[in-house]
Amino acid sequence: MSTAGIPDVLARIADDRRRRIAELQRATPAHMLRQRLGAAPPAGRLERALRREPGGALRMICEIKRRSPSKGLLRETVDPAALAATYQAGGAAAISVVTEPDHFGGDLAWIDAVRAATTLPVLLKDFVVDDWQLTDAAVRGADAVLLIVAMHSDVALQRLISAARLLGLDALVEVHTLAELQLALRAGATVVGINNRDLHTFDVDLGTSLALLPKLPPQVATVAESGLSTPDDLARLRATRCDAVLMGEVFMTSADPAATLQRLAEAARG
Repeated sequence: MSTAGIPDVLARIADDRRRRIAELQRATPAHMLRQRLGAAPPAGRLERALRREPGGALRMICEIKRRSPSKGLLRETVDPAALAATYQAGGAAAISVVTEPDHFGGDLAWIDAVRAATTLPVLLKDFVVDDWQLTDAAVRGADAVLLIVAMHSDVALQRLISAARLLGLDALVEVHTLAELQLALRAGATVVGINNRDLHTFDVDLGTSLALLPKLPPQVATVAESGLSTPDDLARLRATRCDAVLMGEVFMTSADPAATLQRLAEAARG
């Protein structure tokens, strides 16, 4: 996949991920990975968990993330299984696990640990540059993967969504602009994440979600992402057609993630 036209930060991450995935493929070729697959369960587990009833509580995807390019180190020591248990006990609808190692300090093995610790849908949040990653996600027991529209052409995005579905995975298709949203819908996205962070500048504007949410058809599950940390943020989104919010840094920087989740879950219920 060419990185021409991709924002600089995203291009660097994609290039680094491509090198890492090539190493993993040499160690475990795709045909060997496929031998570990069981029967693919029907896709839709994440989508069903995120849809909310009219006037109901916002669903919460709680994230496990060690660091970020914009904020640096968030948490020195990460116990993904313990955090997953905390999130489930606190009312999360799903758990997101950031597995990219070079820029986010993640680890693919965290998916295995989280899968063993929770019955909630697990989202593998990474930078997908190859179908191999989808197969690996399914082998590890993930329920969904992140696909970033800014990284892919129309044809490539459609192919990845279809490939994920065949493996029993939902695709959380991430957009930041109206043009990206339109591309996602043309490609068949059924779960769309609106990223409030501009990948060109890494600036965050919560108005991005508020502007794009009315453009989404009712049959598509919607997730607001990035920069959400206060009850007021959730109150604003609860008044829209947003189904769910994805929150990570607010928990990873908290001295008491359980208490922070309780406070935000109350706001999500209204």
